[in-house]
Amino acid sequence: MQRLRDSRWLVAVASLAAGVGLGAGLAGGNRQGSSAAEGLLARLPVVPVVAAAASSSPPVPGGAARGELAKYGLPGLPQVRSRESYVLCYDPRNRSALWVLEQLRGEALSGPSDRSACDFKEDESVHEYHRATNADYRGSGFDRGHLAAAANHRWSQKAMQDTFYLSNVAPQVPHLNQKAWNNLEKYCRSLTKYNKNVYVCTGPLFLPRMEADGKMYIKYQVIGKNNVAVPTHFFKVLILEKLTGEIELRSYVMPNSPVEETIPLERFLVPIESIERASGLLFVPNILKRTNRLQAITA
Repeated sequence: MQRLRDSRWLVAVASLAAGVGLGAGLAGGNRQGSSAAEGLLARLPVVPVVAAAASSSPPVPGGAARGELAKYGLPGLPQVRSRESYVLCYDPRNRSALWVLEQLRGEALSGPSDRSACDFKEDESVHEYHRATNADYRGSGFDRGHLAAAANHRWSQKAMQDTFYLSNVAPQVPHLNQKAWNNLEKYCRSLTKYNKNVYVCTGPLFLPRMEADGKMYIKYQVIGKNNVAVPTHFFKVLILEKLTGEIELRSYVMPNSPVEETIPLERFLVPIESIERASGLLFVPNILKRTNRLQAITA
């Protein structure tokens, strides 16, 4: 645990810069009901702290002033959705998720579900101003990339269909979606053979880069009439509960560009601190509330 605390800032920034630079360089080279959902939430060992804001009121002056300020409703709060197979925190500005959290179990990886019977669809629980549509992706050159993967939830047709909400999707370069990212998803599923529980948190990143004027900018494309944001990178954080009671943490970042599937996944491992800083999410403090037997695996 000491190495998680030593030189957090320098290690996190340097490692993410190195990992992202390497990835980019290599790429350039070539409801069954609310009770079920609540049960899923109760089983999760870690939920990024942004989710906590959904259940608490924002700080406002006390007394009568509080009622006055909320008289016409608050403009917005973090939007948490509980599905059959995952929990999602939605980002209405970017028309995608901030993060998607799912539990992988070996017995859930096979079952009667049929992917060909699933269709991508708008998430009608999101206001029409803030949701993506299939038309946004049509002709864009990007895949509708799952965050919670469909193949992770073959145990139920409903569970698999829930992964096809466009709120669980982000614009992804086809070569990445179908090659290296697909390999990472397969690897996550393989870990269910050796671990008591596998929890996966996935989301987009919008990382800065230096332009010709020497200044840092965050630039990203948007697609469709709804201006769906195209992430510059994607992260995937794996929380592995070992049979011995230890917790192992593996965190990956991949650029949203063509990445050859022959590149070892270990090349995309980054310190968890770098994802926490870049995404505005926190994982380690929440995990440490449950255990002090944490091992973080990095490249």
